[in-house]
Amino acid sequence: MPASSKPTCHLIRPGNAYEGKQGLNYFAGIAAETVGSRGICMHLLTLPAGVRAKAHLHEGHETAIYVLSGEVHTWFGERLEQCLVARAGDLFYIPAGVPHLPANLSGEPATAVIARTDPNEQESVVLLPELDGLVA
Repeated sequence: MPASSKPTCHLIRPGNAYEGKQGLNYFAGIAAETVGSRGICMHLLTLPAGVRAKAHLHEGHETAIYVLSGEVHTWFGERLEQCLVARAGDLFYIPAGVPHLPANLSGEPATAVIARTDPNEQESVVLLPELDGLVA
């Protein structure tokens, strides 16, 4: 979106998907790339049953998640030593720079709305392959 264009409202209907660095498929949503946002990115994510992301963090950006359906285990901390389970109706916050690894251990898909203070879809994602083996 050109920087010189006048700001206006946009409607996004999730449909197009892309694979994120984390190894998950996201539905295109609100981002600098789609609507020219400057301070927020928001996407819809469905984790199929038995799927997990790659360990990662978002450098300098906070993440807020609202679980619409299912449940997601998220390991977090410097060595992924802590775990929380977010279920439908739960809100989950991840501070900037905190390593984490979400996984759907259930037999049903889990869907969530994800908002991040990084307006770019994948710019702040830092993969942490050294942590991937810490979670079975």
